[in-house]
Amino acid sequence: MLDAARERFAADGYERATIRAIARDAGIDPSMVMRYYGNKEGLFAAAVSVDLKIPDLASVPRDRIGATLVAHFLTLWEENEQLTALLRVGTADAAGAERLQDVLREQLLPVVRATCPDPEQIRMRAALVVTQTLGLALTRHVLRLPPVTELTRDELVAWLGPTLQRYLTAPHSAWPEA
Repeated sequence: MLDAARERFAADGYERATIRAIARDAGIDPSMVMRYYGNKEGLFAAAVSVDLKIPDLASVPRDRIGATLVAHFLTLWEENEQLTALLRVGTADAAGAERLQDVLREQLLPVVRATCPDPEQIRMRAALVVTQTLGLALTRHVLRLPPVTELTRDELVAWLGPTLQRYLTAPHSAWPEA
């Protein structure tokens, strides 16, 4: 049932996906979906339950945190179809975007909180990290933009690692003034 829901949400988006279509895809009666998940929102939340499995960065040298996260997210996006489905749905409708924001807020904010030199900048720095990680995922795994898909993992880590590193650990004074 959850596999059918993931596929339907990825193909049709949250708004157009229906309980009936998902049940049909799963070969079950629609009442079973309602029995287990209550409504479409409950099914969506269960179907796109995502663990980013962010590694414990306490043992990572501080100057390698950005590169470590880029490498981690590359592996995660390559191995987890749910994330790609969530990204597709997240770019297409509000429910998907909200679910994606929840996952990032719950799982990425603690990482930024542990590395950020200024507690008042945690949310801003986390948002900047998200711009890079989601931008990479979108261009590499959804849009399949040739210049991005042609880069090796090592090249991507070399290009994006320093950017994430700056977002996470650089003092504010190191940032250019607007």
